[in-house]
Amino acid sequence: MIDQALRSLPGLPSLIVGRIFSQLSATTMTIAIGWQIYALTHNVASLGYLGLAQFLPMVPLTFVSGHVADRFNRRAIVLICQVCEILATAALAFAAAFHVLTTGAIYTFAAFYGVVRSFEMPCQQAFLPAIAPPNLLPRAQALLSSLFMTASIVGPSLGGLLYGIGPVVCYGLSATGFVVAFSGTVSLKLTHTVPAKAPVTFASVFAGLSFLNRRRDLLGAITLDLFAVLLGGATAMLPVYADGILHVGPIGLGLLRAAPAFGALLMSLGLSRYPLKGRAGLIMFISVVIFGIATIAFGASHTVWLSIVALMVLGASDVISVVIRSSLIQLATPDSMRGRVSAVNTLFIGSSNQLGEFESGMLGTAIGPEAAVIAGGVGTIVVAVVWARLFPRLWTLDRLEDVFPEEQ
Repeated sequence: MIDQALRSLPGLPSLIVGRIFSQLSATTMTIAIGWQIYALTHNVASLGYLGLAQFLPMVPLTFVSGHVADRFNRRAIVLICQVCEILATAALAFAAAFHVLTTGAIYTFAAFYGVVRSFEMPCQQAFLPAIAPPNLLPRAQALLSSLFMTASIVGPSLGGLLYGIGPVVCYGLSATGFVVAFSGTVSLKLTHTVPAKAPVTFASVFAGLSFLNRRRDLLGAITLDLFAVLLGGATAMLPVYADGILHVGPIGLGLLRAAPAFGALLMSLGLSRYPLKGRAGLIMFISVVIFGIATIAFGASHTVWLSIVALMVLGASDVISVVIRSSLIQLATPDSMRGRVSAVNTLFIGSSNQLGEFESGMLGTAIGPEAAVIAGGVGTIVVAVVWARLFPRLWTLDRLEDVFPEEQ
C-alpha cells in the first residue's frame, strides 16, 4: 500500500508506469534472448558473450551520456530511447517470426540495447529526486524498488511461459510494454530546468568522477556493488542450472529468474513501510555478506526448492544495498551533477551485471558452473570485509535523511 505522504507526490504515478513497464519488457525480453542464445549454441560461454555485448558500448558512452543528461532535457532523452527500444524489440520479433534470428543478430541487438540504456538510465535515475523531497526520498526509493521488483518477477515468469509458446509472442509483448512505458514518460511532469549551455571541457565531461573522488562514501557504495555483483553473478548461470542441473526447462528458468525479484519485492515492501532508522552503512555491509552466502548456497544446491529459497534471500539482501546506495547517491548529489554521477553509477551497474555475466560464463567454462558460482559467493564476502576497512565513512553512515548535497 502507498501511504498518504507518497501518494501526494506529483508525477509519481507516471514515473511508476514508465519505469515499471520498461523493466517488465526488459526482463521478459532478456529471458527470451538468454534461452534462445543457449538453445542455438549449447555453449556456456555464449551467455557470457551476451552480457559482454550489452556492456561494451556503455564504456565509451558513459561520460558522454552523463554530460548530455545534465545539458539537455532528461525527459526528452528518455522518450527517444524508449522509441528506439520499441523499434528494436519489434525488429527482434519480426526476425524471429521469419526464422532469420541468428546468434549474430542477437548479439547485435544486445549491443544496441546497451547503447540505448547508457543514455536512458542516467536520466531516469534523476527523475525521482525531482519529484520526492529529501525526507521522503528513501521511502519513495523503496516503493519504486518494490514495484520494480514486481515487474522483475512477472517479466521472467512471463518470458519463460511465453517462450514455451514461441519467441515471437515473447518479443511482441516486450515491444508492447515499451509502448506503455513511453506513454508513462510522456505524461511525466518534472520541475527540472535545463541549465545554460556551458562550454564543453574535459573537466566538465569527467566532473562525475571528480565528484565521486571527493565523496569517498559514494565511491565506496558504488564500487562495493560493482565487485559484489561482478563476483556473485549467479543469475548468468541460470539457463545452465535450469537445463543441465535442476532439469526444469524454460518455464522453470522463468521461476528461477523470478525468485531473486520475489525476495527483493518482499524486502522492499518492508523498507517502504518501515524505512531504515540508522546504521545504514553497517546494514549495507551485512546485506552484501548475506548476498555472498546465498550465492554459495545456490551454487551448491541440486534441489529446486532450495535453489529458489537461496535466490530469494539473494534478492532480498541485494535490494537493501540498492535502496541505501541509490538514496545516498541521489541525496548527496546536487541536481546539476546528477546526470554525470548517475552515468558513472550506470557504468558500474552495467559492469557488475553484464561483466558479471561474462565473468561467470568464462569461469563456468573453465571450472564448471557450480564451482564458478560458489567461488563468486566467496569473493563477494571477501570484498565486503575489505571495503569496510577501505571506506570507513561508508561503514559509519547512520541516517540517510541526514545526508545533504555537496556542491561541485
